[in-house]
Amino acid sequence: MSFDNWDEIRTAFQVARVGTVSGAAEVLGVHHATVIRHVDALEARLGSKLFQRHPRGYTPTEAGQQLLAVGQATEDQFNQLAARIAGAGEEVTGELIITSLPTLSGLVLPALDRLLADHPGLRLRYLTDQRVFRLEYGEAHVAIRAGNRPTEPDNVVQPLGMHPVGVYAAQAYIDRHGRPTPETLAEHRFIGPDNRETRAPFFRWLAANVPDDQVVFRANDPESQVAAVRAGLGVGFVPALGAVSDAALIEVAPPRPDWESPLWLVSHVDLHRTPKVQAALRALKTVAVQAGLTPP
Repeated sequence: MSFDNWDEIRTAFQVARVGTVSGAAEVLGVHHATVIRHVDALEARLGSKLFQRHPRGYTPTEAGQQLLAVGQATEDQFNQLAARIAGAGEEVTGELIITSLPTLSGLVLPALDRLLADHPGLRLRYLTDQRVFRLEYGEAHVAIRAGNRPTEPDNVVQPLGMHPVGVYAAQAYIDRHGRPTPETLAEHRFIGPDNRETRAPFFRWLAANVPDDQVVFRANDPESQVAAVRAGLGVGFVPALGAVSDAALIEVAPPRPDWESPLWLVSHVDLHRTPKVQAALRALKTVAVQAGLTPP
């Protein structure tokens, strides 16, 4: 037979442990009639008496003693499991998943380096994509998002800073077409997005100020756009944080306030206060301040 009613087993274990129906009922928070019903049903299912009934209470039979031993061992194992889970929740170890747009790696990677140095027990996954990862489905622990403030009701949203973006070119482009100036910038050959409806403020500036036939190359992902700038196909918008360390890129127009996007740190309310998520948020905020990001 299979033990498919754990309530009955738990009740019988408590009766065997304390020796009375009333005592078991108090421990379990149920009526004494429920205790009697559970014990009778379990004995009927097993086809064996678990207790000798007498005026002072219930004394376990040999079968009842076996149930008591197994029940005690099971309770101890569950208590140990609960302690391990609670202890693990206080440690900054295990897998930590952070997600952002690909263009934010210049900000995220220094923070991840800091996290690994401070918490060598971590195992990091950094997922970059244009789509929004669903924190409520466990796709990530922390997300960095750009644009309008996220509005999902179960998420904790904190400002990270304004994301600076400048216009950059490769030396090969400058050799062929000259170095852009603020006055001639809109006359140059640009790299742009495949999606002309994008809401990124710098691409809205591009659509409003640069003729469409001067956007000579379009790509549907930011990494390909930056690669095209490096290859000299045209000038293009590149996040300043990543461009600083890229020797192949030359700044031809510095970041402007109307090209900036607000960045937001997002975590799920159920995990927000865990030590692992808090460590990640602290590292990201520290790197943002060191990089000079201004509040949104």
